[in-house]
Amino acid sequence: MPAPEKTVKRSLLLTSATLLSLSLTAPAALAAPKPTPTPTAARTPAPSASASPSATPPANMSTVGGERLGQPGTQVNLAPGVPVLPKDVTARSWIVADAESGEVLAAHNAHWRLAPASTLKMLFADTLLPKFPKDMKYKVAAEDLADIGAGSSMVGIKEKETYSVHDLWLGVFLRSGNDAVHVLSAMNDGVDKTVREMNRHAEELQALDTHVVSPDGYDAPGQVSSAYDLTLIARSGLQKKDFREYCSTLTAKFPGLTKKNKKGKTVRETFEIQNTNRLLTGDYDIDQYQGIAGVKNGNTTNAGATFTGVAERGGKVLLVTVMNPQKNDHNEVYKETARLFDWGFRASGKVQPVGELVPPKSAAQPGARPGATASAPAGAGEAGGATGGGTAKKPVASATAESASSGMGVALGIAGGLLVLLGGAAFLVNRRWPLPDLVRRRGR
Repeated sequence: MPAPEKTVKRSLLLTSATLLSLSLTAPAALAAPKPTPTPTAARTPAPSASASPSATPPANMSTVGGERLGQPGTQVNLAPGVPVLPKDVTARSWIVADAESGEVLAAHNAHWRLAPASTLKMLFADTLLPKFPKDMKYKVAAEDLADIGAGSSMVGIKEKETYSVHDLWLGVFLRSGNDAVHVLSAMNDGVDKTVREMNRHAEELQALDTHVVSPDGYDAPGQVSSAYDLTLIARSGLQKKDFREYCSTLTAKFPGLTKKNKKGKTVRETFEIQNTNRLLTGDYDIDQYQGIAGVKNGNTTNAGATFTGVAERGGKVLLVTVMNPQKNDHNEVYKETARLFDWGFRASGKVQPVGELVPPKSAAQPGARPGATASAPAGAGEAGGATGGGTAKKPVASATAESASSGMGVALGIAGGLLVLLGGAAFLVNRRWPLPDLVRRRGR
């Protein structure tokens, strides 16, 4: 980076930090604007028993975030100077939004209720992450692994073995392990309770297209979400430090079986797991996306491929969700996401938004302070079959960056960095629910 640009960015960071501190002490009317009123009709009826989506989007969908977002088809305000949307995007539904201002830059069937696959694990994590400290240990029982759907993605958890909560979340985010989801649900007093809490949390986030049946996102009759909702959920999750760390981790060591070695000493084997988000890791037919920092992918028979990603370039942080591309090429969901990111970064600041990402209901309450930077544990100690707390581990993003063979840099947390580009008083008034300390992954 040229020296003058570095100097400018340092100055922007200092100004941004000042504005961030002001935003935390600003009146609630400024720091947490009231959400757009949601008419009763904005919430579509409960999903039918069929798990198969309709061939075409409904004529009338939810209007949460704006009337245009409830209309079928592509919604964008093209004008002179605004780049044309990429033509080779085949997804049934997608959305491009500014993660911090909440502006929806463009969307296609944003509120179409479709099967979410493992992108629903973002809601699972956002609901349960605050409940258990990372170093809590839990011994897995056979019943904890019961009723996992056939053909589920698994991280390789074994009954009678002990895992830390940290290990389990790595299994959820990196390998999309349904076994890890079920163990964490068992720690939370069961799948049924977890599903109820996820549905309540979706309601709080105003993710009103979402109905949870299985906490892991496995295909189930009536289990639906939308590109709009998944983007809201990701935005909420990214408020939490550990959520950001897990969703940006490339590789990690995962506990295996406990065995006796040749010397008769009891040891715990480990094996490496890699994040299945191909915009984060790259693949033979797709490069790591410059500026990518998470979030979550999914793929099931009914849902097809789904993905929500967050990326930063030049001080802009965008969220893109893509659901069920109709083109059946390898890594197509990531390729279409990358095209939409490219368009979003070119169009940002030029295109008029077609809607907004609404803040959670609680963000508009008196005294609310949106943007909590960590998942504060509900309590320390043991739970279920716990064997006692372990020692704290260093952040996943730092630890994995050291061992990753790709040589990519450490994911950095920058408090409000470069967001000052939104400018002055408007920065405080117009930002709906700012993202603190976003893990920003720099390009190679």
